[in-house]
Amino acid sequence: MCRLFGFRSNTPATVHRALVTETNSLLAQSREHPDGWGIASYHGAPVPHVVHGLGAAHIDPEFERVSRLLSSHTVVAHVRLASVGGVVLKNAHPFTCGQWAFAHNGTVRNFKDHREAVEALIAPDLRERVRGDTDSERCFFLFLTFLRRRVPTLLRPGIGDVARALAETMGAVAGLADVPGADASSMNFLVSDGELMVVTRRRRTLFVTDGTARTEPPAAHTPLPQLLLASERLSGEGVWHEVPEETVLGVDAGLRFHRWTVRELLAAQSPGKPKDQPLPAQSTLPSPSGRGTG
Repeated sequence: MCRLFGFRSNTPATVHRALVTETNSLLAQSREHPDGWGIASYHGAPVPHVVHGLGAAHIDPEFERVSRLLSSHTVVAHVRLASVGGVVLKNAHPFTCGQWAFAHNGTVRNFKDHREAVEALIAPDLRERVRGDTDSERCFFLFLTFLRRRVPTLLRPGIGDVARALAETMGAVAGLADVPGADASSMNFLVSDGELMVVTRRRRTLFVTDGTARTEPPAAHTPLPQLLLASERLSGEGVWHEVPEETVLGVDAGLRFHRWTVRELLAAQSPGKPKDQPLPAQSTLPSPSGRGTG
């Protein structure tokens, strides 16, 4: 179990409050998630700049230093509570590959029993890039495998392609690891290429805000001033809305808001449906169907 944070804006901005000074900042959350931290940010280059630490963020001065100096239009941050894999740098989130940054809050159930089966689904050349021991890193490269089937270069895909690839990853992993009647795998995935940002919710809490006092979640295709995503509500950053279970949402390169259910994304993969068939984005977030497990 971990905690994650995502930020996307048209203009570079600081995220020091969200990461350090808010009452429920990522630094504060690291007291219960002390097994390392990571921050990926984009600064005009096509690939993210990534900093990792192995200590708890709340006692690591480097976390506060990096957070204080950071100004970016896209940030993916993470504090870890290790469940699969040791506390070593190769297991630290966010994971990166080219322009992609990826963080995971959750656990694949009985991963040691399914590790080889998950790895077998990853494209061989991408499988060679796996360095650590975590379920999370393998989910990342499985996501890239599914995405590359739609966008062979992995460069600048549409948000629908990314959403579908994340849903396919969730479906494939759940199909291998989950058993009816038992606790399901938790898969809150956060991914960005520096322009679009997409997140999933499954069995862990997740909240979204555009940083305003908007009392209702944004409607589909609404241009946003910014997007903030977090495992827990952060005070002082606008009104936070809980994301329902089995939801995929995010913003495209133009900061337009999109949302789907995992079910409808996976239904688009059914036989007889073209893979590029456009999907309807629901107009608003419905009432939460479940709170997850934290």
